[in-house]
Amino acid sequence: MKFPRPYMLSEIAGIIDSEYIGEDDFPVLGLNEIHVVEKGDIVFVDHPKYYDKALQSKASVVLINKKVECPKGKALLISDDPFSDFNKLTLYFNPFTSASASISKSAQIGEGTVVQPNVFIGNNVKIGKHCLIHPNVTIYDDCVIGDHVTIHAGTVLGADAFYYKNRPEGFDKLVSGGNVVIEDHVDIGAGCTIDRGVTGSTTIKEGSKLDNQIQVGHDTVIGRKCLIASQVGIAGCVVVEDEVILWGQVGVTSGATIGKGAVILAQTGIAKSLEGGKTYFGSPAEEAREKMKQLAGVRQIPTIIEKLKKIDN
Repeated sequence: MKFPRPYMLSEIAGIIDSEYIGEDDFPVLGLNEIHVVEKGDIVFVDHPKYYDKALQSKASVVLINKKVECPKGKALLISDDPFSDFNKLTLYFNPFTSASASISKSAQIGEGTVVQPNVFIGNNVKIGKHCLIHPNVTIYDDCVIGDHVTIHAGTVLGADAFYYKNRPEGFDKLVSGGNVVIEDHVDIGAGCTIDRGVTGSTTIKEGSKLDNQIQVGHDTVIGRKCLIASQVGIAGCVVVEDEVILWGQVGVTSGATIGKGAVILAQTGIAKSLEGGKTYFGSPAEEAREKMKQLAGVRQIPTIIEKLKKIDN
């Protein structure tokens, strides 16, 4: 998330009422999560295990719950609760605005685009040319849709990220301030849910095709010309590279990368990153040919046991 103008470190500290280490006029350009952070951004960290990762990241400002040595060229915001203060900043720069119409007056809809009845289009949404949006689609604020996109009935773009901090009193939600970006010539089936990024974009790139009832988590990037069958569940912060095929009921864990041209057979569970150009099956996923050999071997076990019993007798 980029700010509408450069802010000074002292201004940001004033918003969240925090102490800071750095020059008053140190420039701050935005805020982001660790996996998408850029120079000029704020990143938050609230566990010693991740201090070094945050301090050595591209972030220019680290919102942290302990006074530590500040790396050269960076600044620190000292907070008792970085998680909550990060939420304050998200809400300050991207506050929720309630809808006053089914299609917001601030929405931009391109020439030749057809919007069927009962569609909701939120604030600042941009939809390109020659799209077809079927009934009961919901498009939350700030989503961006390219040209020649088809979205089938009941799909939701831009719901909140599934991201919580476990506290003694219950789960505390991380506020979502990102959006969803759908590039040109994408088809999205009925009943899909594509969550917005926490601070960045959940992106589906040009030419990809999604079947019905697919879940795509926050900040995930799906590459060009991917094919995803029904009931696939993709967690947050996943990278699906170009020309990947995911068949039905595949599950993908958070943070995994699926390499270009990989084919994932139905009901596979992906627990770690996979190389491209190969076919995978099983849970946890393995190369399909090797997995099939293993399953064939398992089926032989009863026969082998019976043979051993006969030898013993």
